[in-house]
Amino acid sequence: MGFDTSGLLPLSDALQGMLAQLDGCCDSEQLPLPEALGRVLAMDIASPLSVPPFDNSAMDGYAVRLADLAGGAPLIMAGKAFAGQPYQGEWPAGHCVRIMTGAPVPAGTDAVVMQEETQADGDRITFLTTPVPGQNIRRRGEDICEGASVLAAGTRLTAREMPLLASLGIASVSVRRPLKVAIFSTGDELKPVGTPLAHGNIYDSNRYGVRAMLDRMGCDCLDLGIIPDDPAQLRAAFQKADCEADALITTGGVSVGEADFTKQLLEELGEIGFWKLAIKPGKPFAFGRLPHAWFFGLPGNPVSAMVTFDQLVQPALAKLAGQRFERPLQLKAIAAEPLKKAPGRLDFQRGILAQGQNGLEVRSTGSQDSAVFSSLSRANCYIVLERERGRVAAGETVTVEPFGGLLL
Repeated sequence: MGFDTSGLLPLSDALQGMLAQLDGCCDSEQLPLPEALGRVLAMDIASPLSVPPFDNSAMDGYAVRLADLAGGAPLIMAGKAFAGQPYQGEWPAGHCVRIMTGAPVPAGTDAVVMQEETQADGDRITFLTTPVPGQNIRRRGEDICEGASVLAAGTRLTAREMPLLASLGIASVSVRRPLKVAIFSTGDELKPVGTPLAHGNIYDSNRYGVRAMLDRMGCDCLDLGIIPDDPAQLRAAFQKADCEADALITTGGVSVGEADFTKQLLEELGEIGFWKLAIKPGKPFAFGRLPHAWFFGLPGNPVSAMVTFDQLVQPALAKLAGQRFERPLQLKAIAAEPLKKAPGRLDFQRGILAQGQNGLEVRSTGSQDSAVFSSLSRANCYIVLERERGRVAAGETVTVEPFGGLLL
């Protein structure tokens, strides 16, 4: 696929190699704002107005002119201003205006004095402090100026962006259609959940993890189920996925020693690279192109499938969907116990990150075997151990990557 994959391929090289070949493939459509949650913006959004649209009070209190406070005498309340009901009466010298939070400040206001810093005797208001110019006034455009860039194309709309767009009066937005991703599991040993297991059978669990992560990414999922190690059925599944989806993800069938016809079919139908990644778990991985869809082949071991999806497939699908993708946050923590590690591969061990007496501490969830899925279900982070690092002693500093949106 454009570079040497004969040896153990570093994760960064694999990711860079994939992303260099991918472009966004999802057309845009205009949707009403309530229907756009979870979609990816197709265009930059500039503010059509200033926020706030007028100078307004940040406090319940009194709008004043500093000149009227110079003598220290009480001021007479001329009237009241409420949010949505501006004060529009006369404002003679020696007077103040009672004002509520969010109400437009009357013309000529120098400051707003919060009510806790005043004493009222009927309409006579005594001010206990002397305000500074602009105190407790939110100026027009203080948050967002008209014409300012608000959100960039590629932003996935979440609960944080929706009220922002609504505050600007934006009723509809241009968004990308969801990426359509086909998935299936391969292996004669796999059985659907809810059915009895014969000797030598296991339940198909990988599809449930992959589908859950696709749902979190906002993808439309075409679930083709379990495909046995049969050339005719595999060919039909590959062709169906290629015709109906933008990408295909399979689990199993990509490691050394597995059914040769799986690889033969993939190479016959498209251009596929079978890689050995320098990561643990997840060494076997396949990536390439079918006639119409991109292909990602995950390892069959459940933890390996989840880790390779999270670290490799997620950013690739984000690029196909037109989404801006940021690498997860990594932090430093103290190993609360020894960690087993042999040099040679970048290791994503499953850990439990917590606040200790001297800062962040992390400990292992137990067995790090790629078939032990309970180690992932108990974890809240990866312990990311460098490729050439060996055994970690208790008290050493390690890199941790708290689980993000896909695994929470």
